[in-house]
Amino acid sequence: MEKVIIVGAAGRDFHNFNVYFRANPRYRVIAFTAAQIPNIEGRTYPPELAGELYPEGIPIYAEDDLVHLIRTHRIDLVAFSYSDVPYVEVMHKAAVVMAEGADFILLGATYTMLKSSKPVIAVCAVRTGSGKSQTTRKVCRILNDRGKKVVAVRHPMPYGDLRTQIVQRFSRYKDFELHKCTIEEREEYEPLVEQGIVVYAGTDYGKILAQAEAEADIIVWDGGNNDTPFYAPDVHLVVFDPHRAGHELLYYPGETNMIMADVAIINKVDTASAENVELVRSNIARSNVNATVVLAESPILVDTPERIRGKRVLVVEDGPTLTHGGMEFGAATIAARSHGAAEIVDPRPVAVGSIRKTFELYPRIGVLLPSMGYSEEQISDLETTINAADCDLVLFSTPTDLTHLLRVDKPALRVRYEYKDHGPPYLEDVIMSKLEAKDSLDPPLQADTTTVD
Repeated sequence: MEKVIIVGAAGRDFHNFNVYFRANPRYRVIAFTAAQIPNIEGRTYPPELAGELYPEGIPIYAEDDLVHLIRTHRIDLVAFSYSDVPYVEVMHKAAVVMAEGADFILLGATYTMLKSSKPVIAVCAVRTGSGKSQTTRKVCRILNDRGKKVVAVRHPMPYGDLRTQIVQRFSRYKDFELHKCTIEEREEYEPLVEQGIVVYAGTDYGKILAQAEAEADIIVWDGGNNDTPFYAPDVHLVVFDPHRAGHELLYYPGETNMIMADVAIINKVDTASAENVELVRSNIARSNVNATVVLAESPILVDTPERIRGKRVLVVEDGPTLTHGGMEFGAATIAARSHGAAEIVDPRPVAVGSIRKTFELYPRIGVLLPSMGYSEEQISDLETTINAADCDLVLFSTPTDLTHLLRVDKPALRVRYEYKDHGPPYLEDVIMSKLEAKDSLDPPLQADTTTVD
């Protein structure tokens, strides 16, 4: 029996355990480690999820403890199981693990995909912040307009009590309070629920799939970071960001998504340079000659843009996009610049608590304020930082309206963004032709949500 540590970030790691390690007598999982997301270590993966081989559950440690854990428990195997990580960093981790005498593995993308009895459209990306969310919303609108009952299944975000997050269903605002959602969770779920889409998430994606199939004509996999889908897609959409041209070749496992894509969506072509768009297009052509390329825009929507002109603005951008996503600006920054803001105010001198720590961990963020809200304490720190900033106006570009969650004592304005086709081929036509081709070539899929032994 090999002793295993699963290196993760409260998402892909749990799924890999559930479908590959949980009932596999070859392995004994000693621990999970946690990175990227603050304060998700120190918990236990509970017995209710871990299964009969783990009656006490499995402890979750900080990734900084990895070497100590390998030495203490004489670990045989480390399974790397999280996403949006530079290739060089993945291999640095591999080098450390191998120097300690353990093997280092990456599980195959298709190996952990569960099969559904219903058609699945997956929306994935090559980097965090490429534009998956608005693309998912667009896909759901396309299918709804064709009379399909759509259920979205979101990549896991189980940052709280794992015992209560095995299967989560969201169809109304009260569900966000019932499940004690963080800002990050609400940003992903709320816009879809506003659209009338039922959203599932949690930790056991076999159980989630069974429930989603019971009420859906078609399932839309709403990916996280640049991870590959948990469900085998009938149509695999992958979103590219030409503001970070070339990153599709440099970040794990985004390149895998590129190679597997049925449809490659080059987003933000309205704000990116033509040179960068062509670089992305050429990288797709070299890696995946069968992908259909779609060009898309992310138009910035502001209800009263005249309020920005001449104002000293505090810019609040999506947290993960700025942190491990590595983006140097977002929609609120574009809105501030294009609508004549006098100044973007620096929040760092007044940042408190966990927000100050975020700036220390990610110094390249500069004067942009990431909307970090993974806990009540962090939400409070974000609110305090915003209210302490000396500005005329706060620009929020997060997918959820933070003015409903924070007590902001100064004028605020929300910046939104949606998917827009740049020109033919149009996303709707491409999706429907891919689905029709799949129906004509493949026999009906049979549900298979069992674990892999």
